[in-house]
Amino acid sequence: MSEIKKIATRVSYGNALAELGEIHKDICVLDADLAASTQTAIFGKRFPDRFFDVGIQEGNMVGVAAGLATTGKTVFCSSFAMFATGRAYEIIRNSVAYPRLNVKICASHAGVSVGEDGATHQCIEDIALMRVLPHMLVIQPADDIEARQAVKAAYDYHGPVYLRLARLASPVFNSEDYKFELGKGVTLRDGSDVTLVATGLPVTAAMEAADMLAGCGISARVINMHTIKPIDQEILLKAARETGKIVTIEEHSVIGGLGGVVCESITEKCPVPVCRIGIQDQFGVSGPALDLYKLYGLDAEGIFKRVKEFVEA
Repeated sequence: MSEIKKIATRVSYGNALAELGEIHKDICVLDADLAASTQTAIFGKRFPDRFFDVGIQEGNMVGVAAGLATTGKTVFCSSFAMFATGRAYEIIRNSVAYPRLNVKICASHAGVSVGEDGATHQCIEDIALMRVLPHMLVIQPADDIEARQAVKAAYDYHGPVYLRLARLASPVFNSEDYKFELGKGVTLRDGSDVTLVATGLPVTAAMEAADMLAGCGISARVINMHTIKPIDQEILLKAARETGKIVTIEEHSVIGGLGGVVCESITEKCPVPVCRIGIQDQFGVSGPALDLYKLYGLDAEGIFKRVKEFVEA
């Protein structure tokens, strides 16, 4: 069997940006002294006249991005998720989201998979912060193919976008003919007993867990929810009606993240039991990324055990 290719979505982002830069001359890219990590350096090397490293000043970066957007530019600005959303939040709110400017906040190193950098860098609140902002789209791709298409979709959408990217390399499971549709969830496995709704890196673990559940006679549907805002209510309501139970899986706090969105979406029309797998109202800890996934039950074995208990209960 050939080895499964793994690529970090931050690398996909850098490559997609460079490809877009060849076609669209209106693109400008900003970074806050982390271009090698966020992979915007790929664009910067190819288009130095349209790349600006503003230094360690994320609020100013977003302010500059807003100014460029008012001149007709499409602006991508990047840093670690902790700083892009945390330090720059007020500027994003008042200078980007409020006037609905064409700025794309593309944040890498999100979630606990940042690993040894620890709680100060493991941003598990960013989805909650960004999705509450009016006009802001929130996207989290799961693999290289989806990430590259998501960057292009962010360019095509006129308005503010938050694109959440990972440091850790993830398996490429989509085929080259995959078509990314903004606001549409993707059913990866069909099932009738429970629905697993995952986003970002945990999507592949959810698929593995579904295979393990099948061995126990539990039929699990798996949905990749790459767009968190706007959420695909149609696919969620269909899953709720047909399987009767939903499990959300995310590398984010269960408060205000995917689990919160899913609960909000189905409560009014089809309330069913929901189990939220993610970070439980706590800060992260330092350690190897895969060990942290196991600690928080985000690996395939952890998801399998939690879902099995939930269904049998």
